[in-house]
Amino acid sequence: MTESDLAEIASFGYERARDELVNVVKMLEQGGMDLDESLALWERGEALATRCEEHLAGARKRVEDALSRRETEAE
Repeated sequence: MTESDLAEIASFGYERARDELVNVVKMLEQGGMDLDESLALWERGEALATRCEEHLAGARKRVEDALSRRETEAE
């Protein structure tokens, strides 16, 4: 996986990363690729999964912050 591939994935929104990850999984499940192709696709899938996790962690933090502010305002 090249630096430009990683930079491209880093720019993806959650939905785009998720959709592409679903496609990667489907392709890997179908098989028929040689080992190098499979490994490259798996690496891309890992990078996409990491990007999805980053988005979800950010969303979780925003919800926690909002709840914390709400609790503070209620006191």
